[in-house]
Amino acid sequence: MARAENIVWHDATITQSDREARSGHKSAVVWFTGLSGAGKSTLANRVEAELFSRGIRTYLLDGDNIRSGLNSDLGFSEPDRMENIRRISEVAKLFVDSNAVVLTAFISPFREDREKARARVGDQEFFEIYVKCPLDVCESRDPKGLYQKARSGAIKNFTGIGSAYEPPLSPELIVDTSVETLDACARKVIHLLEDRGITGKRPERAE
Repeated sequence: MARAENIVWHDATITQSDREARSGHKSAVVWFTGLSGAGKSTLANRVEAELFSRGIRTYLLDGDNIRSGLNSDLGFSEPDRMENIRRISEVAKLFVDSNAVVLTAFISPFREDREKARARVGDQEFFEIYVKCPLDVCESRDPKGLYQKARSGAIKNFTGIGSAYEPPLSPELIVDTSVETLDACARKVIHLLEDRGITGKRPERAE
């Protein structure tokens, strides 16, 4: 596919800083990564609900939803997976400019792709959350029946079975959903965002 030429980025009159000053909170990408069944989407939804209840502008980008529309032309080969994450990171970057705390719930199995996403967004606004969970626990949950299909050969290159998952080396946060409750994991994410100044004025903690 030929690349478009003569493309010039146009800066808007209203800036990200303008929006942040009005809303009272910063922009960020909270990037949840982990195996299928680890609990990324469930955790991202819980965190978004808490942020939204505080009046913070949020949006959740979920893997299946993105592949239903924007990335419906992509399969699951390694190049397509890389392009999937590239597009998502570009969309997330636009949400950051709009002053949203955007939460992404994708396996995103390759470190290089996640690091490229961080570079696109900016290190100060990118928070990688490793949703850790042993493969056998994820497989026992198997909410979509995907592991069973992968074991039977119906799904090729499935992460954790036919394709490797590369855990983050230095994420902003690790939560282990095999031993921690959903509420405990969500609190850790919220506290991280509070401590980094994303949420604006921090409420008193009952700890």
